[in-house]
Amino acid sequence: MPFANTPTEFGSAAKAFHWITALMVVAMFPLGIVANDLAEAIRDPSVAVTKPEIARTTLIFTVHKTLGLAVFFIAIARIGWAIFQPRPGLLNAGNKVEAFAAETVHWLLYGSLIIVPLSGWVHHSATTGFAPIWWPLGQDLPLVPKSEPLAEVASGLHFVFQYVFLAALFLHVAGALKHHVVDRDATLLRMLPGRAGAPAPPERSPQRLTLVAAILVWAGAIGGGVLAGALHFPTRSPELRELAEVRSDWVVTDGQLEFQITQLGSRVAGSFSDWTAEIAFTEPAEPGWAGSVHVVVSTESLAVGSVTDQAKGSDFFEVEIFPTANFTADIYKTDMAYKARGKLTIKDQSTDIVLPFELELQGPHAAMTGSVSLNRMDFGIGQGINDEETLGLEVLVSVELTAQKQGEPGA
Repeated sequence: MPFANTPTEFGSAAKAFHWITALMVVAMFPLGIVANDLAEAIRDPSVAVTKPEIARTTLIFTVHKTLGLAVFFIAIARIGWAIFQPRPGLLNAGNKVEAFAAETVHWLLYGSLIIVPLSGWVHHSATTGFAPIWWPLGQDLPLVPKSEPLAEVASGLHFVFQYVFLAALFLHVAGALKHHVVDRDATLLRMLPGRAGAPAPPERSPQRLTLVAAILVWAGAIGGGVLAGALHFPTRSPELRELAEVRSDWVVTDGQLEFQITQLGSRVAGSFSDWTAEIAFTEPAEPGWAGSVHVVVSTESLAVGSVTDQAKGSDFFEVEIFPTANFTADIYKTDMAYKARGKLTIKDQSTDIVLPFELELQGPHAAMTGSVSLNRMDFGIGQGINDEETLGLEVLVSVELTAQKQGEPGA
């Protein structure tokens, strides 16, 4: 059996690509179905999950994702090889309808091997947390931002694309069996190891309409996938209860409240989009007391990628019962910078903390950045997961804001 293709038979390289891909796809699909069902179960905010359940789900999902990327790169190599190889003609080329269908299905399969894993990789890159990829190229794709809307659209595309893939795969297998059982020709045999002993097929002629047909199918799938993702996204972002307005000497004009935690060995970023700060501050001439601050955070505005719903649930923030967190502190100027010393309350747990920060003052305008390391167990967050390898205990909280003083010229 030759290594490369000939006009009459497939070479060993093409056969190896075909069967390696087939075996990986056969493993990838059931793993994806099982992993998705398990992931939906542990994301249920009303259910407290155990460490073994998280470990099992993570492992299955990680294997599925890693296989998907392996299929993606093998498909690229396979297509690159096929471009420079002659392809034996169809043994049933005289049956125009079957030949057209077979060519179209082949285009759909080639597209599926690229676009299905790629859409999954985009979803993985756009979201935060849960099930890392065993892959030396890193977890993220260049130019793909962390974005929940983008993640939902990619998820919708992945969902629809997999059904195009399954349909094309079913037609491909059914066609091969039809050739072998009904037509009794060597179409299937010539893809098996060894020589098929098939008669020389007619010369393959370009079938441009089959490519057009496949592109039309993919266009419909893309439209359906985008729609599915767009429809699903609002269900993940319910209307938040608004925080009460505050009267403050300094009014926050812009700001971010973010945190990082280690999940399964990877850093995971999250944020709170809705919070208020009541600030009283006067720059002292010497180090000492400089004012006070009272911060109210809407825990319902929490976002932490694919595990947002779980993080809002009963074992974590319990947002239905505790919709806000509070930080009340005095502000002090030190020799080097500033610090806010006070009490942080999350759920019904309060802990004294010190938040060091840097402050730049320009007349009535101020810019502040600071960070503090917390232990989630001090606030009863994720008590059912006390294994640091699964979910780290340390949470790094960072805040950045700009504010302006009221009643001052230029404010």
